[in-house]
Formats: sequence, C-alpha cells, structure tokens
Amino acid sequence: METSREPAQVTPDLRVRAKNIDAVLVGTRIKLARQRAGLTQGEAAGDHMSTAYISRIEAGQRRASADLLVALANRLDCDPEELLAPDEDVAAREHFDRLTLELDYAELDLRTGQAEEALTRVDALLAESDVPTSLTVKARFVRGQALESIGQLTTAIKTFEDLLTLSTDALFRIRALLALSRCYREEGDLARACEIGERASVLVSAADLEGSAEGIQLAVTVAAAHFERGDVNFALRMCERAVESAERLESPMARASAYWNSSIVHQRQGNITDALPLAHKAVVLLEQTHDARSMARLRNQLGLLQLQMDPPQVDESLANLERARVDMEFNDASTVDLGRNQLGRARCRLLIGDAEEAERLAEDCFQSMRETSLMLSAEALTVLGQIAATRGEVDTAVGRFQRALVVLEGVGADREAAQLWFELANLLREYGAVDQAMEAFRKAGASTGLTPSSIPTARVAPTMG
Repeated sequence: METSREPAQVTPDLRVRAKNIDAVLVGTRIKLARQRAGLTQGEAAGDHMSTAYISRIEAGQRRASADLLVALANRLDCDPEELLAPDEDVAAREHFDRLTLELDYAELDLRTGQAEEALTRVDALLAESDVPTSLTVKARFVRGQALESIGQLTTAIKTFEDLLTLSTDALFRIRALLALSRCYREEGDLARACEIGERASVLVSAADLEGSAEGIQLAVTVAAAHFERGDVNFALRMCERAVESAERLESPMARASAYWNSSIVHQRQGNITDALPLAHKAVVLLEQTHDARSMARLRNQLGLLQLQMDPPQVDESLANLERARVDMEFNDASTVDLGRNQLGRARCRLLIGDAEEAERLAEDCFQSMRETSLMLSAEALTVLGQIAATRGEVDTAVGRFQRALVVLEGVGADREAAQLWFELANLLREYGAVDQAMEAFRKAGASTGLTPSSIPTARVAPTMG
C-alpha cells in the first residue's frame, strides 16, 4: 500500500512510550486505523507479522514493540503519535473517526439500494451524544435521501427544508434544494418543484456551477417538473443543454442523469427512436458508478422503452425487465417501480403469445397497486382487457376497459393519464363501445388542458330577411 506521508522513524522517546502505554488502548487505535485504511488484518500485517499476531495486538493481548508500531503506522498511513498519544488528546478524534466511518457505511447502504439499513444507521448516529455539527448536517442529509428512497416524501421534504437553515455552504444548499425539488415533483406539487428549482438555479449561476455535476442534475430535475406541467418544449431544451454540458464532464453520474431524464422527456413526447439511444448511454454510465438502485430503475426504463418501439423489441425488453426485477427486489425498490416492471413483463408475455402468464402478472399488478397507484391499476386493467380480447372474449374485454375508466377518474390531469385515456378510447371504439369511447376521448383532451371552448368554431352569418 502506498502512503501519502513521509515514513515515520523510531525515536528513543517513542520506544519509551511504546513500553508504557496501555496495550488495549493501542490495539483499539490500530484496529480503527486499519478499518479507516480499508485493509484486512492480513493486508495490514504484510511481511512484518502474522495475521494471528496482529489480531492479538488489536485485542490488547500482545504489546507491539516500537519498531512494529512504526511499521504498522507506515502501512496504515497514519502517524505513530496517533497510536501512542495520551487518552485525552485522541478521544475526540477517535469519536469523530468512528462516527465518520459509520456515516460512510450508511452512504454505502444508500448507494447499494439498502435505504432502510441506511436510515437505521443514521438514526443511531444522530442519537449519540457529542456529534460534531459537520457530521450532524451530513447525516441529516443522508437521512433525507433514505426517506426519499423509501417513499416517505413528506418527512423527507421537512428534513431537507430544515437543513437549509443549518448550512450556508452554497454547494450543500444546492444539493438540498435539488433534493427538495425532486421530492415535490414526486409528490405532484409541480409548481413548488419548479419554484424550488429556480431558487437553486440562482445559486448555481452565482457559484458558476452550470457545467458541474450538481448543475446538470438540477437542470434535468427542474426539466422533469416543467415537463409534467406541460411545458414540453422548454423541458426538452433544458435537457438538451444538460446533455451538452454533461458531454464535457468526466462524471458518469452527471452524464447518466442527463441522458436518463432527456430520454424520459423524448419517450413521453412519443419520440421513442430518440429516447432509446439516450437510455442505452445512461445504462452504460450508471454501470460504472455501482449505483445499484438507480441501475435497476434505469434498466427497467430501458425495457419499457424497447416495448414501445415500432415494432416492439420484445426479446430485448423482456431480458432487461427480468434483470431489473431481480436487481430491484435485491435493492429494496419501491412498490411502484416493481409494479411498472410487472406490468411491462405482462405486456411482453402477451406479445409473445403467453396469455396465461401475462394475465397472472397483470392481475398481480392490479391487486398490489389498487391501494398504491391508481394509474398503474388502470393500466393493469387495460392489459387484462387486451388479454381477454385476444381470446375472443369481447364482453369481458369491454368490461375491463370500463373498469379502467372508473379507476382513471381518480387520477389527476397529466400527460400520462391523457395517454391512457386516449388508449382506452381507441380500444373501446374498436370493440363497439362508442359512447364510452367518446367520453374517454373527451377525458383525454381535458387531461391535456383542452376544453370545448378552446376549439375555434365558424360563426354563421345571419341571413337577410
């Protein structure tokens, strides 16, 4: 292991102190320094001692000589003074290092999709006494991210808002505002998401961070909120500028974020051909970051995009969806993400002629989503109707489409709902339910902001008597 400091030397004073200091105290410090360096006992031992011997030293069962202590300090990239200092001088540092290590583990849990474990670690850390302010702020931020990951958006929002009063650091405030905007968007408060995003954009400009990873992630987050509000062209321009900026960065996460969000905007515009290569690029980049949860969600998105191609790339879609399913189950994905995956696999199975498995998946999705996501419940009923239609069961198919209409009534007006209204309208018209089809077409227009008064009509000139 290469060290970042000059190798320490044995001095007469150090020899005296090594003989007199408590062996248990030194052993504990050696163990902490080894963990901080990320080494196993065998790696730390090197050629200087056996693994069993360093184990006994760490346990306080053997006293290390001055020469051995210096060799260990050099290997662990620490100062021998740190191992031999009086108790009162190092207690605070040891406390800080232990808490820092625990916070690192919490962030690792979060990055690998284990949000519940991250939340448990952070709560335990914050419950300790004498936690330094710098670690408290960082721990609360991780706590907010964990809450967001497990879907507790209201509590996450309060956590991020409280953090804004605890720090004046511009970069930290940008990250907190970014998280806030994302949470408000997920809650459906698009106006607030955009307003928070604009506040963060002012800080980004002031700090000259437009081309940074944070600046790019902020841009695509705000773009997504504008897109959901119906500002499609504005959102697309923001994503395109973010992609251009990302191309100049070496950060895989920032580039993946830009590609991913730009792909979603293109996909929801119906530009699947443009969306697909962007999603592929994001997948490749996220694989470099080892962000398991994001990787699973993106692979899921890619599979759903492939399903919308003309013609659908069914085999590739099913392969990505199956892999995403395994990864999401391992990484504590949200129930909504799992529902989207299940419904995508149901559509794939229907396309390859496996109606029985398609029906099982769609029915399971409907049952699990009926209390969680009205949108996915309506989509599942739509797929169940299509399955019945392929069997020639027209009355059953129309009945399921009509049930989907009832469920969809509870969904707010947005582009995704409008698309499903339109799909249901076409299906109902195809199978003879004309009145319901016309009502569904009207609902599709209303979901996109269209009303009868917005359609110009010709005025008839009065006839002369």
